Amino acid sequence: INLPDKDLAYFSEGTEHFDDYVEAVEWAQDFARTNRDLMMDQIVNAVHNSGEVRPFVAQLKAINCHHNYVARERHYNQNILVTRKGAVRAREGDMGIIPGSMGARSYIVRGKGNPESFMSCSHGAGRAMSRTEAKRRFTVEDHRRMTAGVECRKDADVLDETPAAYKPIEAVMAAQKDLVEVVHTLHQVVCVKG
Repeated sequence: INLPDKDLAYFSEGTEHFDDYVEAVEWAQDFARTNRDLMMDQIVNAVHNSGEVRPFVAQLKAINCHHNYVARERHYNQNILVTRKGAVRAREGDMGIIPGSMGARSYIVRGKGNPESFMSCSHGAGRAMSRTEAKRRFTVEDHRRMTAGVECRKDADVLDETPAAYKPIEAVMAAQKDLVEVVHTLHQVVCVKG
């Protein structure tokens, strides 16, 4: 195919390369889901066995949604592949989580199934500036101040995650009220960044 830019290249559906690519993507997404399931089990067990919280029974409905993925779906009477980059599925009744920054609240939401968005909503607050700009603009002291009261890393290696590097989560939520309804508001206590 003669393309004006090599970055516009694609695999045609029904070809061997297309099928191999989609199979590999689906495998990677399944692998990621299994890892999230294992991490959830480990966290629940660690908290349960820590001796730091009163005894509890974990009657969980895990909100396990991924972002930056491809899914086979039907929209507008056509079978298509939907790529959600920075987005999660929000079919009617789908449960999801929309995180704020390290210092902001996050939301458990229920999808409204808005067809105009291909039944999607945002994955989170979204960056207000690049990682490089955040590292240039903020100091470790800024980061400590913005994450006061939150147990998290407070060193130079996470300056790109400073809360002010992200859009205000309240504005993001207001902009998608036709896509999701808020079920629970979570207040930041601990934030683990790798």
